[in-house]
Amino acid sequence: MSFDPFSQLDRIAQSIFDTSRQPRIMPVDLFREGERYILNADLPGADPASVDVDVDGHLLTIRAVRSAADRDGARWLAQERPYGAYMRQFTIGDDVDPDGITASYDNGVLSVIIPVAERAKPRKIAVESSGSSETKAVSAG
Repeated sequence: MSFDPFSQLDRIAQSIFDTSRQPRIMPVDLFREGERYILNADLPGADPASVDVDVDGHLLTIRAVRSAADRDGARWLAQERPYGAYMRQFTIGDDVDPDGITASYDNGVLSVIIPVAERAKPRKIAVESSGSSETKAVSAG
């Protein structure tokens, strides 16, 4: 086996900065579909029991843990798949309903459904005319 100076530098940097214990960043997609926001986060290999989603005020936090492969006596030639704690935080606005947030984890993807609050949805406002007793509906938003 040949000597790879770059992998040695990675090991030295990892031991100095202890990067293996820092939370990993998870890639996400976030979009609005109708009356809800959908957040999909990639967490391949994470233990479903370790996935935690919580809301505290305007802060949505996602946490998960991917455990390292336990191979006693193995001599690793490459170990590039990250493991450890994953965490991501998002600020949510007043236009969402924090009590209605739901989450599911399937095939390594966490899906968080964030409904739009009733007060933020477009609605019709009645406009009255002083010249007649008719009421006309006008769209707001």
